[in-house]
Amino acid sequence: MKALTKAEEDIMQVLWQLEKANVKDIINILPEPKPAYNTVSTIVRILESKGFVDYEKQGKGHVYFPILKKQDYSNQSLNKLVENYFQGSFKSMVSFFVKKNDINIEELENILNEINKNQ
Repeated sequence: MKALTKAEEDIMQVLWQLEKANVKDIINILPEPKPAYNTVSTIVRILESKGFVDYEKQGKGHVYFPILKKQDYSNQSLNKLVENYFQGSFKSMVSFFVKKNDINIEELENILNEINKNQ
C-alpha cells in the first residue's frame, strides 16, 4: 500500500467521514484556509491513481468514494510506525507513549480493559 501525503490523508479523512462526495463537498468540510478547487480535484485524482478512491459519474461531474477502509489504512500506518520507530515492538511503543504523555495508572487500566474487551 502506498503512503499518503498529509494533503492526501486530509482528503481521505473527509471521504471516510462522508462516504461519498464531490470535490465541492470535500472543500466544504476542509478547515480554513480552504484549498483551491483545482488543488482538491488534483489530489482526488492522485488518490484514485493510487487505488484509494474510485468515482461514479454524476451529471457532468464525479462523486468520489473510498475504496480502502479507514481501519485498514490505520492498521497499516500503525504497523509501519511500530516497525520504523520501535523496532517492531508494540511494547516499546506503548512504553514510549506512557512515558511521554504522563499516562496515569487509571488511564492505563482503561486501555488494558479496552484491549481485553476486543480479544
